[in-house]
Amino acid sequence: MENQRELAKYGEAAAGIRQVLLTSEQIQERIREMARAISEDYAGKNPLFVGVLKGVLFFMADLLRHLTIPAEVDFIAVTSYSPETRDKGFVRLVKDLETPIEGRHVLFVEDVIDTGLTLHYLLRTLRARNPASLEVCVLFDKPHHRLIDIPLRYKGFELPDQFVVGYGLDYRERFRHLPFVGVLEPEVLEGNKGR
Repeated sequence: MENQRELAKYGEAAAGIRQVLLTSEQIQERIREMARAISEDYAGKNPLFVGVLKGVLFFMADLLRHLTIPAEVDFIAVTSYSPETRDKGFVRLVKDLETPIEGRHVLFVEDVIDTGLTLHYLLRTLRARNPASLEVCVLFDKPHHRLIDIPLRYKGFELPDQFVVGYGLDYRERFRHLPFVGVLEPEVLEGNKGR
């Protein structure tokens, strides 16, 4: 019943979502738990939180608001060359970090990990810059398509092998702003094939 109310609350913005998988309350509670653990683990270390634009924006903001330690933030942006090369992990860095990370404790924050190829490339790039430590924090883990095993220090939720949107996850730049995660109707995906 609450799931239906959440869909109804967002009306047209939620059109095309079949069901709510994670409510905004569930997401926020898990983020608070993750922030507590991170605050304990990084006490006295002045960590640098690094995220990839655009999807991580919502998670990063909410996570930072719940920290009880000082922290700095920086972002990178990547683009895939094409759908075919993206599946092989070929990406191009279009915005690099502004903060030097040598000797810093870096926490790489991701909204979702699927194959792990892009993240593997980014972690390898960051490790070459000699941080004191480099760990991964992800809100949504989709291990069903994982091609590279990546150790996750902090993990929010494991998602099913379905096309989900909301809370940073988009479909053709839609649905990203919704505060919950929902399963997309198959008709939405099918209606956009060939475009």
